Amino acid sequence: MSLAVYPGSFDPLTLGHVDIAARATTLFDVVVIGIAHNAAKAGHYLLDAEERLALARASTSHLPGVEADIVPGLLADYCRGRGANAIIKGLRNGGDLDAEAPMALLNRDLGAPETVFLTASPIHAHISSSLVKDVAGYGRDVSALVPPAVRRALEERLAAEALRPDRGDTRQPERQYDRRSGAPGPVLPGTQPGRFVGADHTREDLP
Repeated sequence: MSLAVYPGSFDPLTLGHVDIAARATTLFDVVVIGIAHNAAKAGHYLLDAEERLALARASTSHLPGVEADIVPGLLADYCRGRGANAIIKGLRNGGDLDAEAPMALLNRDLGAPETVFLTASPIHAHISSSLVKDVAGYGRDVSALVPPAVRRALEERLAAEALRPDRGDTRQPERQYDRRSGAPGPVLPGTQPGRFVGADHTREDLP
């Protein structure tokens, strides 16, 4: 039985992610959506690892062969432990390939299997987790971008964040990484997302 790991932060899971997982099952018997868990970045996720895991399972329950699990450390170590035959990554454009090619080589050096790249479907190529959070943060409907369970979770989380007494003006800098510099720091709502490569070898904004 062939098994591939599809890693990422999935904060949150998008329809683009679901599409990549579904298409990967045409190549492998089992596709594991690997939810990155990096304790050093815990305060910078909108949804915690267990929430992201539950949402991934709920959003892919209709897809035979798709599982979800938490990757607690290095991706290469997880793949070795699961006996994975490949790593799956989605690519929206050439910029994604430029960022992901070195990651694939590094993972291979660390003992991980080969990385298989799948091109994003045109209807999902514009979707990223970062943009979903930005749009949802302004109270706009994201039902065309994420599965229903994820939309509900975002609405609940953002509503709870707005009620926090220390939140203040909702247009203050959000709690996330500055993906342009790769360093922790505030990013104002509306800032175009760049690319952040974490120590867990995942990128939040991949399809």
